[in-house]
Amino acid sequence: MSVREPGDIVVDGGVGELVVMWAGFPLLGAGLGAGLTALSGWIAGLAWFPFQDVFELLDRWPDERSYPLGAGVVALAGVALAVVGTRERLRVTVGRRSVRLHRDRHGRDVARAEVAGVFVDGKALVLLDTAGGELARERSDLGAGRLREAFTGQGWPWVDQDPHRDAYRRWVPGLPGLPAGADALLRARERALKDSRDAEVRELHGELARLGVVVRDEGKRQYWRLVDR
Repeated sequence: MSVREPGDIVVDGGVGELVVMWAGFPLLGAGLGAGLTALSGWIAGLAWFPFQDVFELLDRWPDERSYPLGAGVVALAGVALAVVGTRERLRVTVGRRSVRLHRDRHGRDVARAEVAGVFVDGKALVLLDTAGGELARERSDLGAGRLREAFTGQGWPWVDQDPHRDAYRRWVPGLPGLPAGADALLRARERALKDSRDAEVRELHGELARLGVVVRDEGKRQYWRLVDR
């Protein structure tokens, strides 16, 4: 585990982000739940609307029982979103000799000596090695300006865009040119992308990197390039 050194620059969502998630999401959920409870009689008459039994029950119950239940259930959904959001927060600690990428109680360190370029690709922070492979690709809502300032302030080689962008090709099942096993991994990753299984998407990204394949996403579409080793 790395130790934060004096002069390290930390980029994260800050306390404000946590307040929004842990206070804002449940409060928004409670308000939405109360609104749905107020409309429960009308919603219960919409055959296509899900959870018809629940809205019929809320409509039959007196207000002193229905409103706390309706608001409470959706507020709990807000708490669940806050838990997921907290786990997915990225914290970037940039030092002179290394950067630490921390998410969900897990962190990894990347040495400055290994990095040839740093940039933001859409919502992802990307670190490239000298051969053009990706040492890290981490999605977050951190602003590109803040990240640029942190890395350049510590003397890291920031670039404004992916220097290998023109080398990517859209993946199509069975397309020639990929190393053995890569097509199967991309098929599995496509399914994980469609199902929003983010942890599996990241794991398969790493498996492809070990084969010398770099992958970037545009929506649910995958684009790939090979790394010269």
